[in-house]
Formats: sequence, C-alpha cells, structure tokens
Amino acid sequence: MQKARILVVDDDTNVLDLMQFHLRRQGFDVFTAESGAEGLTLIADHQFDAALTDLRLPDLDGIELVKRCRELSPETEIIVITGYSSIRKAVEATQSGAFYFVEKPIKFEELLPLINKAVESRAQKTVIRELRDKLEDRALYCNIIGSSKAMQNIFEVIESVSESDANVLIIGESGTGKELVANAVHYKSRRAKKPFVKINCAALPKELIESELFGHTKGAFTGASRDKLGLIGQADGGSLLMDEIGEMPLELQPKLLRILQERVYTPVGSEKPQAVDFRLICATNRSPLEAIRGGLLREDLYYRINTVEIQVPPLRERKEDLQRLAEHFVRIFSEKYGRPTPAISQEAYQWLFSHPWPGNVRELQNVIERTVLINKGDVIDLSNLPVTGNVLTPAANAHIPPVVESRPEPVIERTVEEVQAPSSFEDLCRQIVNQLPAPGPEEGQPNIFERIEGSLVQAALERTRGNKQAAANLLGLYRPRLYSIIKKHSLAESSLPQ
Repeated sequence: MQKARILVVDDDTNVLDLMQFHLRRQGFDVFTAESGAEGLTLIADHQFDAALTDLRLPDLDGIELVKRCRELSPETEIIVITGYSSIRKAVEATQSGAFYFVEKPIKFEELLPLINKAVESRAQKTVIRELRDKLEDRALYCNIIGSSKAMQNIFEVIESVSESDANVLIIGESGTGKELVANAVHYKSRRAKKPFVKINCAALPKELIESELFGHTKGAFTGASRDKLGLIGQADGGSLLMDEIGEMPLELQPKLLRILQERVYTPVGSEKPQAVDFRLICATNRSPLEAIRGGLLREDLYYRINTVEIQVPPLRERKEDLQRLAEHFVRIFSEKYGRPTPAISQEAYQWLFSHPWPGNVRELQNVIERTVLINKGDVIDLSNLPVTGNVLTPAANAHIPPVVESRPEPVIERTVEEVQAPSSFEDLCRQIVNQLPAPGPEEGQPNIFERIEGSLVQAALERTRGNKQAAANLLGLYRPRLYSIIKKHSLAESSLPQ
C-alpha cells in the first residue's frame, strides 16, 4: 500500500526536523518547506494527503496558505499550528478550509491522531469523488443517457455479456433506444473492430429478405446479374442486428435457426454451404411471447435468440432521466442549427414531466428539436412547447398524419354488433368469445385471431379514412406489417370513405 504523503511548512528548521523524524517513524512519506511559497510549489507538484502549516510564516500568512492550498489541491486536509492563542484566527482558519487548529507547544502523541483522521478524511473524499465520476460516466454510456436505476441495470448487463458471444434479445417500445443498446453490446465486445451489420426485418419486402440475408449467386433469379454477399456474410467476424425480428417471414425462421445452430448458410441459387461467425443481436417492439402465440415467431427460434434478454423501459418509467435527456437534446440541436443554448424554465419542465411520452425518447427528441427551432429567447418556456392541455399538438408530430375522429362501425360481423359498451379490452375479448358458437371438430373451427386481425385493420382504415400511416400508428404497427395484413385479408380499399 502506498504511504500517506504529508507536507510540513514551518520557518523553524528544528520543528521541521523533529516533525520529519516522528512522522517517518510512523510510516509517512514526509516533505518539508521553510516558506509559504515553497510549500505552495510542492502542493502544486505533488498530491498530499495532509499538510501541517505554521500560522505565521515569513512570506505568507497561514490563512492565505490554507486558501491557496484548497484551490490547488481541494482534497488535501490542512492542520494549522500556531503559538498564538486566538479564537478569531482559529475560526478564520477553519472557515478558510482548515481541517483542524492546534496550538504550540506540540505534543506529537496528541497530534498523531489528528493526522491519522486527516489522512482518513482525504481517503474518503477520494472515494466519493471517484464514485461521483463513475456515476457521471455511467450516466452517458456508449451514447446512451441514463442515470436511472433501470438504465444502470441495463449498463451492468451489457458489461457482463460484453466479452461473450451470447445472443442478445432487446425488447422495448418504439423510440426507447433499442438500437443504441444494440450498438453498446457490439462496441463493448471483442468484435468491436469488426463489421456491425443491421437489418430491419419489417422494412424489406418478403420476396427480397432471403436474398438480402443470405446473398445469391449470379443467375439465381431474374435480375441476379452477379454474385452478391448477403448481410449474414457481411457480418462475418462481427455482429448482426435483426431489428423487428417478429416481422421475419415464418418460412425463413427455420433457416436462421439452422445458421445459429450450425454456423453455416447457403446463398440463394447455391448448393455450397458457407461457414460464418457472427454474434446475433435481435430487437423487437412487441412481446415475443405474444408473437409466438400469434404464430408470427417460432418458439424454438425465440429460445435460441434469447440467451440474454434486455428490457428497455419506456420513458414514462424512467422520468428521472428526462431532465438530462432534454438538456442533452437542447445542446445538440442548438449546436446543429447554430443557435444559443437556451435554459429550460421550471414551467416547461413541469410539462415535460407530466407528459406521458407515448413516443418515448424519440418523441422527446422531436419536441426539443422543434422547440429549439422556434425559440427566440434565452429560455424555453411553455409558449415554445406544443402544449394543448397536457398533450402534444399535431404540429409536434408533423411526421404523423392527423387522425380523423369518427366513430368506427362494427366490422366483426355478429360478434361485435352484439357487444354493448365494453369497459376494457379484456371485457371486449370476453364478450366476443361468449358470442362464438359451441366448439366443434378442430378442423372446422374458424381462426378467430385472423378474423379479428383483419377486422381491426379494416376498422382502423375506416377511422382514418384510408390513411395507412395513421392507421398503422393507431394500431401500433409498422406500415409493412399493416400492408401485409391488408393483402392477407384482401381488404377492399375502394369501400373506404374518401
């Protein structure tokens, strides 16, 4: 263990020699100075646990030395020694930052406990500072802002799995920052210097996703004019992020499962398997178990991709991060648009904390960007925020077409027509099931889930007068998923109100 370092400042060389002798016998590393200037030079060049200084020095008042020492080395504890009894000076020394005040003649056996306490106090200050610095560092972790317990737990999980190749499944609502978490998993791993390839399973047309994933050979299909390395091949040695894994076509899921089991894949049009080494990171904004029950995700694939599960909380469940996030976005967009960085008023903060944030961090980011653009002063107040009561105005969500409010007509045939004012989704489902005919042979039983799926989309399209983006937002779906349901159930757009 490193010796505690002590500085003794006194213009009496006999005192210096005596203190040096006693302190070294106690195991301290001792430095001495005969003047205040020399003492300040040593303090600037070395880190001392404690300093002992005479109150009367030839070039510098002891009180001034205390103040200067606090500026140069705030964690060093200072014991002031004087031969002149003065309550006023004692108070002044402690107010200036001295740890303790003692009078001459010094009895070393009485001074030693004070020195030990000063050294212990300095050590405690160092621990507190290091913990504070660590918390500050962890509040901004791989570009993820989060000092809340929920986010700190996520950071701990990422640190724990960073050196492994375990598959990771990230679950969270849209806009919570799942991709940032995926980035952290990759860039904290030993694969950080290798490729990080990303694919959104909901964004690719069904007929192209196999070719995009596995690649293809020249002539494998019409338009395949050359060999193409797929995303899985591009991720070799690195990581592959499959966003919205629940939207992956069912017929491709067994192939992905085989790749994860055997670490080989076969490009479209080829018969030669290719070895591949990558870490799989998946993300989804829907419950995987619901996707399994709905027939959208294979159960065996779920257990393969879910070695480590990370649940990213919605913003409404981590409100303690909201202020830091808001200030971060204010700085980012002020710099981006060349604007002075405004402060946020207390009233504006109250609104920010009261808003439910259904769009999560992405929604907050959009609101702050708009606010920075329209703000004309040094402070963001309620007049700058898109407030209507306690919700966002359509202007704040300009990227989402406004929903036309109209009472939806019942569309699930007799079962919904007979439902009277259900108080919850559970009541609605219970009433629908109670209206079903008695169960018959398994083969003849209608698929109620598919009928409800199509009817819900039809109702959403009617409510939004055919606006597919608004209907998708209303149901919490991505547009590609909505389109696939429209096509699957042959929903007649011509019958929608114009």
